[in-house]
Amino acid sequence: MEPGKGVIFNIQKFCVNDGPGIRTTVFFKGCPLRCIWCHNPESNQAKKEIFFDAKKCIGCGACLKTCEKCLHQIGSEGEHLYDREQCVACGVCAENCVAGALEQVGEDKTVEEILAEVKKDEVFYQTSGGGMTVSGGEPLAQFAFVKELLKRAKEEGLHTCMETCGYTTEEKIREIAPLVDLFLFDYKETDAKRHEEYTGVSNEQILKNLFLLDELGVKTILRCPIIPTLNDRDDHFAGIAATANQLKNVQEIHIEPYHPLGSGKSEMLGKEYRLKGLTFPEESTVTEWIAKIQAQTEITVKKA
Repeated sequence: MEPGKGVIFNIQKFCVNDGPGIRTTVFFKGCPLRCIWCHNPESNQAKKEIFFDAKKCIGCGACLKTCEKCLHQIGSEGEHLYDREQCVACGVCAENCVAGALEQVGEDKTVEEILAEVKKDEVFYQTSGGGMTVSGGEPLAQFAFVKELLKRAKEEGLHTCMETCGYTTEEKIREIAPLVDLFLFDYKETDAKRHEEYTGVSNEQILKNLFLLDELGVKTILRCPIIPTLNDRDDHFAGIAATANQLKNVQEIHIEPYHPLGSGKSEMLGKEYRLKGLTFPEESTVTEWIAKIQAQTEITVKKA
């Protein structure tokens, strides 16, 4: 990461599921969790990476000619060999890949560059009640940069949302809270042991931070990924409702059904995907999940 810049892997416009109104969502690279169902595995590492889609490769050899370290080779049977271990993700190979088989994931951007892009759609925010959402990865993993971005966004009069896993210090939560109008707060698993098994970290600090935000009077929406065979359990549904019922400033509960997008992305990163073969839940199943939670709370529960 260059000084004064953040590592961003996407700036997505016209988002309607990342907070109220029409929004621009800024996706930060880097996350302290390793959720086994993550649909954005390219967000795990803070460093830049390279997607390689072997299905798109036409064997033109452009990457072989442009990679200074000769990390791209053609095997004896014509297969594309790529040495990821030595790669620094400079992006030169991706720039010269005419087939789009290679793609650099992650860019260094300044606050000014991001805000300039976000403000292009300011008229849509004004008419829809939208604004800017920071997501990831985990935006709080680049704390100083996201704090400055949110500060500048507020100075520009933008409504701000943050999607967060909540795994950070209480001090950082207190610092960032005044700059965020609405937190989209992940609630991944009620059972502490399962939470650590599925995400790599305990949920103890996460829950402390959720209730701290509530004490500070900050609005939240609980974002609950539901993964068949893992957390689609009645006791977890009861835990979601019970937690929401204790919060004074929770606005809604959003159910996020499992999405297998992470499987293909993991393959393009040369990583193993532990839930390979798991697919979308049936719509009737999602409706049943929502009904079970809604029966235990007066807070609106809906599909994200």
